[in-house]
Amino acid sequence: MSEADRLDALLQETRSFPPPAYVRTGAIASDPGIYRRADLDPEGFWSEMGTALHWMRPWDRVLQWDPPHAQWFVGGELNVAENCVDRHCVGPRRNKAAIIWEGEPGDQRVITYGQLQRDVARAANALRRLGITKGDRVAIYMGMVPELAVAMLACTRIGAVHTVIFGGFSAEALRERINDARCRLVITQDGAWRRGRVVPLKQNVEEALLGAPSVEHTLVYRRVGAAAPQVALRGEVDWDEALAHESAVCPPEPMQAEDMLYILYTSGTTGKPKGIVHTTGGYLVGVATTHRLVFDLHDSDVYWCAADIGWVTGHSYIVYGPLANGATTVIYEGTPDFPERDRHWRIIERYGVNIYYTAPTTIRTFMRWGPQEPAKADLSSLRILGSVGEPINPEAWIWYHENIGKGRCAVVDTWWQTETGMIMITPLPGLTTTKPGSATHPFPGVAAAVLDEAGNLVGPGAGGNLVLTRPWPAMMRTIFNDDERFVRQYWSRYPGKYLTGDGARVDADGYFWLLGRVDDVMNVAGHRLSTYEIESALVDHPAVAEAAVIGRHDDLKGQAVAAFVTLKESASGDMGAELKAHVAVKIGPIARPDDIFFTAELPKTRSGKIMRRLLRDIAERRVLGDTTTLADPNVVAMLKQQYDGVEE
Repeated sequence: MSEADRLDALLQETRSFPPPAYVRTGAIASDPGIYRRADLDPEGFWSEMGTALHWMRPWDRVLQWDPPHAQWFVGGELNVAENCVDRHCVGPRRNKAAIIWEGEPGDQRVITYGQLQRDVARAANALRRLGITKGDRVAIYMGMVPELAVAMLACTRIGAVHTVIFGGFSAEALRERINDARCRLVITQDGAWRRGRVVPLKQNVEEALLGAPSVEHTLVYRRVGAAAPQVALRGEVDWDEALAHESAVCPPEPMQAEDMLYILYTSGTTGKPKGIVHTTGGYLVGVATTHRLVFDLHDSDVYWCAADIGWVTGHSYIVYGPLANGATTVIYEGTPDFPERDRHWRIIERYGVNIYYTAPTTIRTFMRWGPQEPAKADLSSLRILGSVGEPINPEAWIWYHENIGKGRCAVVDTWWQTETGMIMITPLPGLTTTKPGSATHPFPGVAAAVLDEAGNLVGPGAGGNLVLTRPWPAMMRTIFNDDERFVRQYWSRYPGKYLTGDGARVDADGYFWLLGRVDDVMNVAGHRLSTYEIESALVDHPAVAEAAVIGRHDDLKGQAVAAFVTLKESASGDMGAELKAHVAVKIGPIARPDDIFFTAELPKTRSGKIMRRLLRDIAERRVLGDTTTLADPNVVAMLKQQYDGVEE
C-alpha cells in the first residue's frame, strides 16, 4: 500500500450512526427536502428563516452581493436586545429561566427573561449616562458571569459596538485591542475565580489604560471583593451602584441590518490581531437559525455551551443564538476539574442539561481522566452532544458517544470559524447519519467545496483547500480598519470564493472531513503529511488521550515529525518506541515520529484550542511567541525545559 493509500485509509471511517429514533421522531428539522429547497433558492430560505425574528422595519432586499462584500436584509431594521430579551417577556417565557449560572466556588443564580430585561435596560441607561451613544465602541473584559451577557446586550440595546476581550488576555493584549477599536469605555470586574485563585482583571485594566488614551470611563462589577487587588481606574463607576439608580425602561434603538454589532479580535500567531466585524441582521438570523436546527432546540430544553464568551463560540452559542430563540442557557465560571474532575457532569445532573456543546480537546482531556468520572453523575437528561473548535478524531467521537451519551444521544460535530459567525458544516440530529470524525454536510443554504491549488474541484478522498462558494448571512463583513487585508487574506486566492484556510476531504458519500489548518502540513522527505492524520493515528492507540504533532526543521528530510503526547492515567511502561511503531503501521514508516515527548498537559487556550505554534517554537528552540491566551502558561515552560534537555 502506498503512503497516499495509507493516509486515505485513516479517514475511511466505516462506522456510522443513524439518528436516534426518539430524536428523529420529534426533530424540528425532519424533512430531508430542506437541503434541496435551500440549495435551489438560498435567498428564499434565509428570508424564511429571517421571519422568526422581530423586525421594526421589514427588509427591502434579502441579499446585495458585490464580491467579496455582502449586505443581508438590506433596509431592514431590528434590535438585537429586543430580539434576545424583550419579545420573550410578552407571554409565559417572561418567567422562564434565560440564564442558569454557576460560579466556580459553587454559588448559583437563575435569571428569568423578565429579570434579564430589567437588568439590560438599566445597564443600557447606565451606558448612556456615561456618554456612550450609537456607534461608540465599548471594550468588555470580564469573566464568565451573567453580567458579561448583560453588558453585551446593553450595548446592542443602544447601538454601541462591543468588543469582548477574553479574560485570559494580558494587559498588553488588552491595550492593543482597546486602541485598535478606539474604545471609549471599558466594562470589567474586580477579579474572576479560576481554580480557586483570583484572576486580577481590574489590575490588568489599570495597566492597560496607561497606554489607552481613548478610554474615558470604566464600569466595574464586584465579583471577588477583598480577594482582588485594590486599584482605582480612570473614571471608575461601580456596576451595582450605577444600575441601582437607573430606570428599567429603555426603548431599544432601531438598527439597520448592516449596522456593526461587534468586533471580535482573533488571537493571531504574530503581528497585529484581526478585528473581525459582524453586523446585526444577518448575524442574528444565522446564529438563531443554526442554534435552533443544529441542536434541535425545544422550548423545554436546558442548553449548555461550555465555551468562554470571550471567543466567537460564546458570542454565537452562549449569548445571541440561544437568547434569540428564548432558550435556557447555562453559564459556568470555572474549569472542568475544580474542585473535582466530575464538575461538568455534576452541572449536567444538577440542572437537567439536555444539550451539551464542548471542544474536542476537552473531550480528549475527559478521555484521559477516564470513564469513571462521568459515571459518577446521572447524565440521562442529555439528548444532543456537540463538538466545536477543531476536528474531532474518530476515537474521541466514539468515546464521547459511548461514555457521555451512553450510546443514545445524537452527536453533532460542527465546523465554523470566527469569520463565518455561525455553524457552516454540521449534521442535523433528526436527519443525518453521522460518521465519527466527519462534520458531514454543509448546513442548508450553505455551499462548500474542496479545491486544488489551481481552483479545480478535487475528487472523492483527495485533499485540498476548503472554500465557501456563496455568501451566508452571518459572514464577517470586513477586518476593522483594514478592508484591504480582508480582501487579500480571504478572497484573493479564489475570486468570489471564501478561503477558509482549512484543509478538507470529501468522501464518496459527500461527507466533509476537516483536516485542520492548511499550514498544519509537514513536508517530510518530499512527502506532504497532515499533522491531524498523525495525531489521529497516535490517539488511536489505547494508551493515548491526546496528541499534538508539529514539524521541526531537519537538515536531511526538510522537516521531521515531533509529537507531544498525553497518556491516559492507566498507561504504564516505556511508550515511545511503541507509539512510533504504531504510527508506522497506521500510516507508514514515513510518518513515524522522530521525537515523542510525554506531557501531563498540552498548551491550550481557555477555549480548548491547542497552541501548536508554541510547540513549533519549542521544537525549533526559538523564543516563545505570545502566551497570553494560554489557560496555563506553566505548561509551555515545562515543555520547553524538557525539550531543551534533548541534544540536538
